[in-house]
Amino acid sequence: QVQLAESGGGLVQPGGSLRLSCAASGNIFRIARMGWYRQAPGKERELVAVIWSSGGTNYAASVKGRFTISRPNAKNTVYLQMNSLKPEDTAVYYCNIHGNVMEYWGKGTLVNVSS
Repeated sequence: QVQLAESGGGLVQPGGSLRLSCAASGNIFRIARMGWYRQAPGKERELVAVIWSSGGTNYAASVKGRFTISRPNAKNTVYLQMNSLKPEDTAVYYCNIHGNVMEYWGKGTLVNVSS
């Protein structure tokens, strides 16, 4: 019933910027946090950024200062603004939502940082 749709990925040059979007449809009871994970081939999935219902945020050390996670007034939407992109940022990025009880995942969007 609940579906998360990511968008905004693509090919970008090093130093460039992208903004990822995640729009959730369906009934999600009391969203506690929304976040972004990423996974590169041969590597484990890692947390990139998270934002709690209180507005607090947390970032992986590798992206802090370059990425910004945000939620607009729309309740079931989250963005990830990515600046100063590096080749090592290349990965599939996944949207993640924690409700009060349930957890939901998007299918992922590919970000390829290359000249």
